[in-house]
Amino acid sequence: MILPRYAVYSALLAAAGLPIYIHGPKFFVDTYGVDLGDIGVALLLLRLIDVLQDPFFGRLASRLSPSGRQLGAIVAAFGMASGMLGLFHFVAPIEPIIWMSLCLFLLFSSFSFLSILFYARGVMEGAKLGANGHVRLAGWREAGGLIGISFATMAPFLFAGKSGSGFGAFSLIFAVFVVFAAWIMHSIWRGPIRSVGTGFGTILSDIEIRKLLALAFVNSAPIAVTSSLFLFFVSDRLGTPQLAGPLLLGFFIAAALAVPIWSRAAIRFGTVPTLAAGMVLSVAAFGWAYNLGSEDIFAFTIVCFASGAALGADMTLLPAIFSNRIKEIGASGSEAFGLWNFAAKLTLAISAASVLPLLDAAGFVPGGINEPEALARLSLLYAALPCLLKLIAISILFSFQRNKRGLDPI
Repeated sequence: MILPRYAVYSALLAAAGLPIYIHGPKFFVDTYGVDLGDIGVALLLLRLIDVLQDPFFGRLASRLSPSGRQLGAIVAAFGMASGMLGLFHFVAPIEPIIWMSLCLFLLFSSFSFLSILFYARGVMEGAKLGANGHVRLAGWREAGGLIGISFATMAPFLFAGKSGSGFGAFSLIFAVFVVFAAWIMHSIWRGPIRSVGTGFGTILSDIEIRKLLALAFVNSAPIAVTSSLFLFFVSDRLGTPQLAGPLLLGFFIAAALAVPIWSRAAIRFGTVPTLAAGMVLSVAAFGWAYNLGSEDIFAFTIVCFASGAALGADMTLLPAIFSNRIKEIGASGSEAFGLWNFAAKLTLAISAASVLPLLDAAGFVPGGINEPEALARLSLLYAALPCLLKLIAISILFSFQRNKRGLDPI
């Protein structure tokens, strides 16, 4: 069946996505002593490059032959594995910040091309599944993705000890998983993805597509901010670095368990009100987190479960809504998701360029003794800023035309 294979491949892509924002900055700070501000600048430049190349990857994917898509997927999978190994397994042979940037460029570029192919195929497969097809496929895909995120989040903690750091073991397992996932999806790439491009102008002429892209831009910001700051918040604000792994696992398990609930709710009540409910839950969770301090672990555990459940709504329903709209207007899936990635990753670039340098400017010292002002800045960026951004996303969501053919994929 196509759905289990989609879940497995989604797990692979997810393991190479969000966890890098969680682990990457802290790994290079702890291992090489790289400055937080320098990491922020590097991530900004890398994400700007990544953002600019996504529309190109979307156009390229729409014009490749079936065999060309197969070959491109193999090359990109190899690049993703190589970037991960270079990042965490091998000792930096040159200046650490330069080595980190080169590895992340390879990893991000490969990830982007594969993500566009993957979601573009999902537009076609979801339509073939009949009633509720896009929600069903999104449920399998995002549940698999959350399993991949959970593993990638916990693996460095689980494998740490005997060899000192678990990141090297994680990168080796990831490389093996790349081979397996590429094998089970090999034939899928030969399927159609609306290879005749409609052009970005045609796609952007649809007002609902433009609103969805704006929503993707704003709604990606909270998770980008909190992912970059989570380990610092747990270690330095709560003072419990040993609980970072279990808390992250709880966050993503809650997201995975919530996916089928959000999917069923969307089928019954509609995607827009269901997605709005998930966003409100996220605001409530991070609003509570703002006032937490040293050793408020029980309260923060509830925050992790609640915000994780809210993430499940975002990951499941937004791509389903977008896929349905692409199908309705007859657009090229690969080009449309190239623009989708562009919008989401532009947020990541801006977040990387702002939150880490702002934290550094407040005098924050990872793992050190911090003044109250620095810890207050950490709470402000980790909790209050995501709340504000989520409220803006909710206002965009309710500007949509809620009609049977436009936004609801049911």
